Amino acid sequence: MDQIRVTGGNALSGVIPISGAKNASLPLMIASLLTDDTLTLENVPHLADVESLIRILGNHGVDYSVTGRRQAEDSNYARTVHFTARNIVDTTAPYELVSKMRASFWVIGPLLARMGEARVSLPGGCAIGTRPVDLFIQSLSALGADIEIENGYVHASAKDGLKGAHYRFPKVSVGATHVMLMAASLAKGDTIIENPAREPEVVNLADCLNAMGAKIEGAGTDEIRVTGVTSLAGARHRVIPDRIETGTYAMAVGMTGGDVLLKGARADLLDSALGVLREAGIEITDVDDGVRVYRNGNGLMPVDVRTDPYPGFPTDLQAQLMGLMTRSTGTAHITETIFENRFMHVQELARLGADISLSGQTATVRGVPVLKGAPVMATDLRASVSLVIAGLAAEGDTTVNRVYHLDRGFERLEAKLQACGADIERISG
Repeated sequence: MDQIRVTGGNALSGVIPISGAKNASLPLMIASLLTDDTLTLENVPHLADVESLIRILGNHGVDYSVTGRRQAEDSNYARTVHFTARNIVDTTAPYELVSKMRASFWVIGPLLARMGEARVSLPGGCAIGTRPVDLFIQSLSALGADIEIENGYVHASAKDGLKGAHYRFPKVSVGATHVMLMAASLAKGDTIIENPAREPEVVNLADCLNAMGAKIEGAGTDEIRVTGVTSLAGARHRVIPDRIETGTYAMAVGMTGGDVLLKGARADLLDSALGVLREAGIEITDVDDGVRVYRNGNGLMPVDVRTDPYPGFPTDLQAQLMGLMTRSTGTAHITETIFENRFMHVQELARLGADISLSGQTATVRGVPVLKGAPVMATDLRASVSLVIAGLAAEGDTTVNRVYHLDRGFERLEAKLQACGADIERISG
């Protein structure tokens, strides 16, 4: 099993290209099920989750081809992928596939809308929380779907097609918003979605669906209106830059000091997070070709943060911020409101010498003058990269185990950091 070794102490300087967003790519790929034409997606990252979803879509009959660099020697690594779901050969998403990646459950929306039925395995829990599917079921039921749960599968049917509805999400859910948008696009009549997720990835999906012929207004606001159409066509669409990757590398620069251009990043996609980093004493400038991040070695100021749905501070940057705050000049408080089990990285950071205590959903982080390298274990995607951030500033070597978590969401992490002076390498096991 691969490991990543980090020897801390080097400031970062140079250019880091920001990849296409994983959290945007996955629903866009699933949207290919809505049409028998070809959907072409530009700027698709090369990630384990993307490759897993390609295999899952193939199970339903989706063909794909790739244009662009397959090798990773170029810093401008990105791919254009063409998806064609001309013939849906199977409307069942089996447990052995859905269990590998939770987002694959989202195929239930387009399969139901296009084929009139879908049978999808319940995804179960995951390391950072249970994340139930009740909001998916409620929203699809509002569109007229008949839904039964039996033997661990959700069986949804709409023999006469889905019908537009007025539905209010009782709780913000990014995944359920993606699914309802895709399903409502082919429903008969108008759909009004209140309290939807407002994340940029939702807007990116709505823009793609509109390019395919859907009629969606209000994505990114607290109310989305969808006028159903009888069919969707193919389109060409670009995946937005990954705002979580942007925030992660900004924190890495803040942790080590240095001066890095995050090429292709869009500051407008993560205003809240960049505002927090500025409060911590990191200089961040929006420039023509990305975002420049700079810290000259001054101490990091402690910040208090609460994770919230967009436009609040992203839960997907909580672990990274905690890693950063381990070296602040005071005491920071980080409250997690989205997932109930997303503090598993605390004990691993403590192995590096971090001083962190937990009370309910709030972590109190007391900055320490020195972190020291140690073997640590990744527990989930974002937790794994928080350990890398801490290791960049720790004395000696930090070895991160279970780096397959990293490969799910960070494209060429070691190469990007190496190019800016980090002493980091992957050790194949």
